[in-house]
Amino acid sequence: MDVIGLTGGIAAGKSTVAARLAEHGAVVIDADRLAREAVAPGSPGLAAVVERFGPRVLDAEGELDRAALGAIIFGDPEDRAALNAIVHPEVRRLFHERVQEVAAAAPDAVVVYDVPLLVESRAAEEFSLIVVVHAPAALRVERLIALRGMDPASARDRVAAQVSDDERLAIADVVIDSSGTLESTIEQVDALWQRLVAERAARTGVSDPSS
Repeated sequence: MDVIGLTGGIAAGKSTVAARLAEHGAVVIDADRLAREAVAPGSPGLAAVVERFGPRVLDAEGELDRAALGAIIFGDPEDRAALNAIVHPEVRRLFHERVQEVAAAAPDAVVVYDVPLLVESRAAEEFSLIVVVHAPAALRVERLIALRGMDPASARDRVAAQVSDDERLAIADVVIDSSGTLESTIEQVDALWQRLVAERAARTGVSDPSS
């Protein structure tokens, strides 16, 4: 089974790439979804977050108030690191559970882990291939303003809060350049899938990774 790490900066187009790979037959595991599960009500993760940041991060229903937590950690690297130290290990555990489930059901599957914080999690060695979806920071700021309605200052802050493009590209085995048209991005994803098909066939004799 191939396990591919898919990452990219905010508004780079990572979701588009993940969706296209899923259309080809890949099993996509969404790190953001696992992160929500990691701090769901009643979870050890949520208990640890409340212990670290206090009950102010809970809403009236006892669920995580993401806006309140975000306001606390956004401008404080120490608080952000503390949150990551709680959530990342739990997300990693859930990810390995999902991979094991896929392996049991479809041993020849291609698993794509859609993970925005791949560089930050320092887990690059876990993947057979790392795909980075890349668009320049200035373009991603423009997309956040145009597509998500952010004000320019907030958009620039969100991009600047992530690791640099150079750090992300340094771990890439494959770079999908998403700075052009949607059609161009899709063509690159399709070419990547054909590469995976060819490599799988050469390695195992299985011509279709989704079979």
